[in-house]
Amino acid sequence: MSRTPARPLIAIPSRFSATTSALRYAAEVNARALVEAVWRAGGEPASIHPVDPAGHDVAARLARFDGVLLPGGGDLAPHRYGAADAHDSVYDVDDLQDDFDLEVARRTLESGLPLLAICRGLQVVNTALGGTLHQDMGGPGQDHRHVRHPVCLAPGSALAEIARVDKAEASCYHHQHIDRLGEGLTVTARAADGTIEGVELTGGASWFAAVQWHPEDTAHEDPVQQRLFDALVEAARPSRIR
Repeated sequence: MSRTPARPLIAIPSRFSATTSALRYAAEVNARALVEAVWRAGGEPASIHPVDPAGHDVAARLARFDGVLLPGGGDLAPHRYGAADAHDSVYDVDDLQDDFDLEVARRTLESGLPLLAICRGLQVVNTALGGTLHQDMGGPGQDHRHVRHPVCLAPGSALAEIARVDKAEASCYHHQHIDRLGEGLTVTARAADGTIEGVELTGGASWFAAVQWHPEDTAHEDPVQQRLFDALVEAARPSRIR
């Protein structure tokens, strides 16, 4: 009897939530749309518990996985990218979350595991590689909260090859964006206002894609968005001999 091939195991750092409707206490969560997009792609989404990297081998924890997805979430603490002060709009900063996400980004890139970074995840990777962020885009009417808009993908970029289009409709929820690019990163997507919406790693040894928007929001109805998750899972398939 033939066996169904094992789904590639995709690690997704969970997010802290002060309250949830289904539980009595604080929780660790990931967006349902996100994990469903990984599942549709043929992956096995697995939330992983954020811990202080000091005294814990994050690389060893990631070694059991076939790929990593760094999801959206609250803002990084501005001191992480060298800012002296925090803008009033900075929200949901959590030092433990920052420590863990930054270490996951570094160890994933070092290990060669496939990595998809979304929204905060893109900002984490950029920061881990020495880049900086604009702390606020200017408030209502200038930020990209609850906005759908087109993004142009750089011709010949890995992102354009994955999406199979030169323009995509992006569902966004962010008030920050990349200022100075991290080492080795190149811009592969921009919004009409010039905001960086996608990057890739030049000369990277493994599959990597990062977008500032939330492809999971519309992946169930937009094949272009689902292809990002499909590409992650496909890249993760040969990473382990089963």
